[in-house]
Amino acid sequence: MSEPLLPREVRRRLAIIQHAEEVTGNVAMTCRYYGISRPTYYTWLRRYREQGVDGLRDLSRRPRHSPNATHVDVVGKILYLRKNYHFGPGKIAMYLKRYHDVEVSQSGVWRILKRLDLNRLPASQRYKRLDKRWQRYEKQLPGHQVQIDVKFVEPLKTKASSAPKRRTKYYQFTAIDDCTRLRVLRIYPRCDQKTAIQFLDYVLERLPFQVQVVQTDNGAEFQSAFHYHVLDKGIGHRYIKPRTPRLNGKVERSHRIDAEEFYALLDGVVIDDANVFNNKLKEWEDYYNYHRPHGGLGGQTPYERLRQKTQTRP
Repeated sequence: MSEPLLPREVRRRLAIIQHAEEVTGNVAMTCRYYGISRPTYYTWLRRYREQGVDGLRDLSRRPRHSPNATHVDVVGKILYLRKNYHFGPGKIAMYLKRYHDVEVSQSGVWRILKRLDLNRLPASQRYKRLDKRWQRYEKQLPGHQVQIDVKFVEPLKTKASSAPKRRTKYYQFTAIDDCTRLRVLRIYPRCDQKTAIQFLDYVLERLPFQVQVVQTDNGAEFQSAFHYHVLDKGIGHRYIKPRTPRLNGKVERSHRIDAEEFYALLDGVVIDDANVFNNKLKEWEDYYNYHRPHGGLGGQTPYERLRQKTQTRP
């Protein structure tokens, strides 16, 4: 059985040692011939005499001590947020600072993900960016503009349900303040103007500031009865242009967050009751408003942005 072939660098170093000992008998001449320094030759020779051929292999260049290396527990938290929530480096850095009092730069998080081959999400989990970028805007005062929209949601399956039955359809009504990103959420089994009016009254009770303008799309649930109810409240009502959902971009984006961070984690939970559904949704709403750092707010929560805006107003 033939011996395994040695790596190229090991064979070269062994040949240099043999050349000096068996051919020239002169270390200086051999070093000049092969273009290496004498200290390097003697280092190889010492390792060869102590360890044999294995001593001629390349040694690891990893430092013995890395005082600035990220702790293994922090790396574990980064992996958890990446694999379970698909957060990017910026949001991971925000979560670590807020909830674990650990400061890791965005580039540092990216390098850890790259080293673990997690710097790119699978194609099915990426979102395609349009070539044309729309200009972002933000109202400067809380309540200056509130976007309202509706999202159809499937009733959450129950493990305890026995005989299959027809499940009720549910609609999530969402209101989001343009300035602070503070949100109000509610589930209803219907999507009509009467329900939209009920939701508007619920929003006005919940928001801690006065609403000046409500912005919606041109859906049937936001037509004349809803429109005049808004005006009767002393609030303006603005419709966005048809087929331009980007003009309601903040509420549309928040629906995507709901799908990624709320509904995706409730897979298999039994909820086919509007009251139970709303209780779960209220827990998510509180987390979103009071605890979840928002990338568009520089890592602040909506409630922190509200406090900042109300304290700095003249």
